[in-house]
Amino acid sequence: LEVGGDSGWVKPDGSEFETYNEWAEQHRFHIGDTIRFKYKNDSVLLVERVDYENCDVSNPILKFDDGDTVFEFDHSGFVYFISGEPDHCLAGQKMIIRVMVQAAAHQPTAAAPAPSAEGPTGGRDGGDGFITDSWCPTPTNASDILSVTSYFLTLFMGVMIVLYLFMD
Repeated sequence: LEVGGDSGWVKPDGSEFETYNEWAEQHRFHIGDTIRFKYKNDSVLLVERVDYENCDVSNPILKFDDGDTVFEFDHSGFVYFISGEPDHCLAGQKMIIRVMVQAAAHQPTAAAPAPSAEGPTGGRDGGDGFITDSWCPTPTNASDILSVTSYFLTLFMGVMIVLYLFMD
């Protein structure tokens, strides 16, 4: 997928159909997926959340400035990109991408660790439920969620059939 479509990774001028974050929200990203940044006289910085929020270009995790960058997601969580030009970032040339956890093929359920005094995220969430770095915990096993959903759907359909039979 190309970030920014035909326009590429450019400083917003106000005439855009959607912001970079709106574009990112329309796609599901998983580990191994790639995105492509095409740009001129600019750069793409991979940054931490605080640097994203403040458009701080001084401490990037990674910097790309070749004009045609393909980035592959190697872990789940939130990934923060900003322009290497501070005024471009302040104008909206920045993007958060959420990389989803891929459901594993049936894994045995392990015992949950005891909660720490800092809470389930080790005190990294700032109280808002979002982890402040780019890693996030793996959610409950997808097959467990599917089993519970299937159970309730079957129960609901059974009740509906009984009601239908006795309402005539």
